[in-house]
Amino acid sequence: MSSFKERMKNGEVLIGSMIETPEPDVAELMSTLGFDWFWIDMEHCPLDYKNVQTILQAVNRSEAATLIRVPWNDPVYIKRALDLGPTGVIVPWVNNRDEARRAVAACKYPPEGVRGCGPRRPVWYRGFAEYVKEANEKVVVVVQIETSDALKNLREIISTPGVDGTIVGPADLSASLGHLGNPNDPEVVEAIRYVVKTHVGTKVCPGIASNPKDAEEHIGLGFRLVNVGSDLGFMRMAATEVLHRIRNCLKD
Repeated sequence: MSSFKERMKNGEVLIGSMIETPEPDVAELMSTLGFDWFWIDMEHCPLDYKNVQTILQAVNRSEAATLIRVPWNDPVYIKRALDLGPTGVIVPWVNNRDEARRAVAACKYPPEGVRGCGPRRPVWYRGFAEYVKEANEKVVVVVQIETSDALKNLREIISTPGVDGTIVGPADLSASLGHLGNPNDPEVVEAIRYVVKTHVGTKVCPGIASNPKDAEEHIGLGFRLVNVGSDLGFMRMAATEVLHRIRNCLKD
C-alpha cells in the first residue's frame, strides 16, 4: 500500500477532517468513518501535547494519516510534535522561502536539518535506528498559505526542497487581503485559484481548509489535500439538522 506521502505526490484526492476536541472517544469515532487524514490542531484549539498523544493513540487502528498543526513555525514545537509519531506536521503562517526552509529543517535530522534526535513514541513500534534513518524521507511537511506575502512568494515556497504540500487558509488569507470574514470575496476567490494553478507541474500537493459546502468546488479546482470540516463542526451540523427536523414535525 502506498504511503500517505506517495499518495500526495501521485495526485490522489485526500479527504480530511480537523480534530479540535481533546476527547479520545471523539477521535476514535472519527477514525472509523473512512477519512484519509486528520488535521490535529494545536494552533487554535485547546490541545496540549498529552491531548495530542491520546488522540494519536485513539486513531491508531485506522489507516488515516495524522498531521499535527503546530502552534507556530518553531523548531521546538515541531520537534515535540514529531516525537509523538504522527505522519507529519502542518506549519502555519509560512510567507517566504526562508520560512519554508526553516519549517523543513525543523522536521529533518542532521545533516539535512536541525531536528533534535530524541524520538519518543515512534520508536516504540520501529526501533530507534530504523526510525531515525527513515524519518527524513517519510515525515510529511505541509506549510500553510495564509497571507498576501505568501501569495507573492508562492513559487519560491513550493520550490523549497522538502515541502510536500501546502494548505490554503481561506479565513486568514481573506483577512490579509482586506476582506476579514469574507472568504468568498472575488479577490480571495481569485487568489485561491492562483494558488492551485501555481502547483501545476510540481510534485507539491495543493491543499485547502475547506468546508462541506465548498469542498466539491475546491476539488474541482484541483486541490488534493482537502480538509472538509471538523469533529465539532460535524456534531453541530448533525444536531442542528435533527433538531430542525423534529421541530418541523411538531409544527405539523
